Amino acid sequence: MYVLELGGQDDAFARREAASAASAVDVLAPGLATARGISDRVRHLAFTHRTCDLIGTSDPDIESAAALLSAATIDREGSVAVRAVDVRASTGIDTQQAERTLGGVLTDRGFAVDLDDPDHVLYAYLSDPDGDEEGGTGEACCALGWLAAESVRDFGGRQPTDRPFFQPGSMDPLEARALVNIAGAGPGATILDPMCGTGGLLLEAGLVGADVVGGDAQEKMVSGTRKNLAYALDGDGHPERASYPDPGEWGVFRSDASALPVADDTVDAVVFDAPYGRQSRIEGDLAPLVSGALGEAARVAGRCVLVADRDWREATTGAGWAVTDYFKRRVHRSLVRHVHVLE
Repeated sequence: MYVLELGGQDDAFARREAASAASAVDVLAPGLATARGISDRVRHLAFTHRTCDLIGTSDPDIESAAALLSAATIDREGSVAVRAVDVRASTGIDTQQAERTLGGVLTDRGFAVDLDDPDHVLYAYLSDPDGDEEGGTGEACCALGWLAAESVRDFGGRQPTDRPFFQPGSMDPLEARALVNIAGAGPGATILDPMCGTGGLLLEAGLVGADVVGGDAQEKMVSGTRKNLAYALDGDGHPERASYPDPGEWGVFRSDASALPVADDTVDAVVFDAPYGRQSRIEGDLAPLVSGALGEAARVAGRCVLVADRDWREATTGAGWAVTDYFKRRVHRSLVRHVHVLE
């Protein structure tokens, strides 16, 4: 069993993304989830910061955590360090005192403490829904676990404005990574974005190893996406090759999203950010455009993630999709993204 340290304020969304790289993901406490199994893909999750081998859970106080650690079977050798986290400042626990106390338990059991380069890191996560201002659910607890994997946190250095081609409104890479993960991006998968814009979704899918295909009705977007993918996947814009699988193959074409030049059932998933109403001259044009794109997505793939500025669930079911998950993601005061996960 594993404990996942979630990021952001939307635990349900973070758990849904985590399910792309872990099995049996479930609620534990605000900012925390459990999983029965994990894959290497946890290192490339956007909203899971760390994954730990779960030792067990206790009440969210230092004494209970120390008693749990004292009684636990520890099948490890080498030096250790302890990191205590008051998740979302929900418990008010003195984390330094927690680290000293738990470190003392480990030294009493014969372990050497090395704060700079330990062989093993013990995380103590303390969380309480009563103290969580974000309204997270679950139980008040302390979860102890040995660090198993940390996600690659390079999103801040890979902003849309740093790419060869940029347009206002481009999606943040953190959000884009989460969406393509939910779609199933990874080595061996093929991901299609029929409204690729500047290519941000394709870029993140390609970085985690998926083959990516993009289409757009505007030639300048097609040309710009080609530049961005060449830069980020094949060129100097790749963040750090040692931290990622080999980039997937990629291709971009000019096309109407409602009439794709793609054969039936030839991609694993479709993911796209539909045009927003304020960007469309005629509001009525959006419905047939989105419905047509959803119909084409159903023809070529068995999974789809649709992002939009409104609820399109009625249109998705009309195109033959079943909505398995639906999230509202606040970007700023005037924009909420609606995420539809479809199968």
